[in-house]
Amino acid sequence: MSRANLNKDPDEVAAMFDGVAKRYDLLNDLLSLGRTKAWRKVTTSIIAPASGMKILDLAAGTGSSSAPLAAAGADVIPADFSEGMLAAGRLRHPNLPFTKADALNLPFEEATFDVVTISFGLRNTTDIDKALREALRVTKSGGALVVAEFSSPTFRPFRTIYTNYLMRLLPVIARRTSSNPDAYVYLAESIRAWPDQGALAKRITDAGWTQVSWKNLTGGVVAVHRAIKA
Repeated sequence: MSRANLNKDPDEVAAMFDGVAKRYDLLNDLLSLGRTKAWRKVTTSIIAPASGMKILDLAAGTGSSSAPLAAAGADVIPADFSEGMLAAGRLRHPNLPFTKADALNLPFEEATFDVVTISFGLRNTTDIDKALREALRVTKSGGALVVAEFSSPTFRPFRTIYTNYLMRLLPVIARRTSSNPDAYVYLAESIRAWPDQGALAKRITDAGWTQVSWKNLTGGVVAVHRAIKA
């Protein structure tokens, strides 16, 4: 896997996720120090799924983010471009309609969804701005975008500790627990290269979304951005 930057090779990224699919959720819980479930719970509450709501969950992976949406009665389509992730998701949640989809060229008509959401996957797209525009295209007028993504801790001393954890401790843990540790080194580097909360909000606005806001979780380790299609 090449070193992380914001100009990623889509085949390399897909292959990386294929390789870690079977243990992805377990390792995420370990590497996030058990915070992943709490972050997903807050994201679900911001989406506010309800019966009859049509939701597209991009980079859905094994369906951890999609299952709570479906449980609330929403009509959710978990989408991903990794065949390995889709296969693992179908085994885990056979009731969900997992769909292979490229976030840069979505196979859906305009104004199809009430909400488009993506959790911890936007930074792995090869063109963030195009992905945001595609999400806008398939969202209904008045519908919402919800993006959960690693971000920048707001307290400087904590930010230093967090950065050291990402680049030093996380790869060590990954090498002891993962069959593809280079993937987690890449993920750590991609988090460091990611824009902070304000910079991401500007890119969402520039893509055509309105009323952009965000909620910091765990001191800004994660931020959930929400925006509306006019």
